[in-house]
Amino acid sequence: MKKTIALGIAVLMVIEMHTLSQMVSNLTDERVLELYAGLRVADVSDGMDIVGLRDAGILNQKIEALWKDTDNFTHRFCGIAVTARYVPTNKIVKNPMTDEEFKKWESEWYNTLSPEPWTDYIKPGSIVVLDVEGDGDTGSVGSANSLGYVKKGARGIISNGGVRDTDEIILQRIPVYLDWNQRGRGIRPGRNELESYNKPVTIGGVLIRPGDIIVADGDGVVCVPREYAESVALKARKILDSDKNARKGLYQELGKELDKTVLP
Repeated sequence: MKKTIALGIAVLMVIEMHTLSQMVSNLTDERVLELYAGLRVADVSDGMDIVGLRDAGILNQKIEALWKDTDNFTHRFCGIAVTARYVPTNKIVKNPMTDEEFKKWESEWYNTLSPEPWTDYIKPGSIVVLDVEGDGDTGSVGSANSLGYVKKGARGIISNGGVRDTDEIILQRIPVYLDWNQRGRGIRPGRNELESYNKPVTIGGVLIRPGDIIVADGDGVVCVPREYAESVALKARKILDSDKNARKGLYQELGKELDKTVLP
């Protein structure tokens, strides 16, 4: 009897996993971006609650927007995670070096130990997700390479630190969410190495896998597991629409001019 029950449970698990796999494979990136367009972190968080992902996916509040545009909300984004992980180096660095030695050493380090091969995975709608925990004062993201990500189609950057040239990044209006107290300034050579890319990482206490959905706004960042993307988005959309309608009524009662946050 026990063997029969166990076999039945196993069969149900296989069916459920197959169903989830089909859902994931049928949901294109384009469809994901369409489903999540305009959704807020709060809506998505509530949607996750409804499908059973309670207290899951919400990054620590330390991960916050580098800048905010309260007029047009251009600091907000949704997109598909492209991941990479950098770790502190344990290699001895010669010091001091001549200018020529430094130039050669720096080039070799960037090309061999701390490169960015994961940028080949960036496409329109991508979100760059970098785990640089423990890197210390290392600037893995700067004003130049962040523009390169955007050129490839990235909508924004999530990192648990390691961002430098913040004045220029703000001026360039590249949406970045980071742990402000862990931002970095020094160059990568002699400080960190690429450990992996296109693999799961942890940012703000949350598991983020390549292909997962990232939503970010003034409230912070939330990650939706890809296999639940559609169900969460549909619930979140209903929540947003209900909120818009309720606030639209209050706007009208108060004689307040309607804005895009209450319009369809």
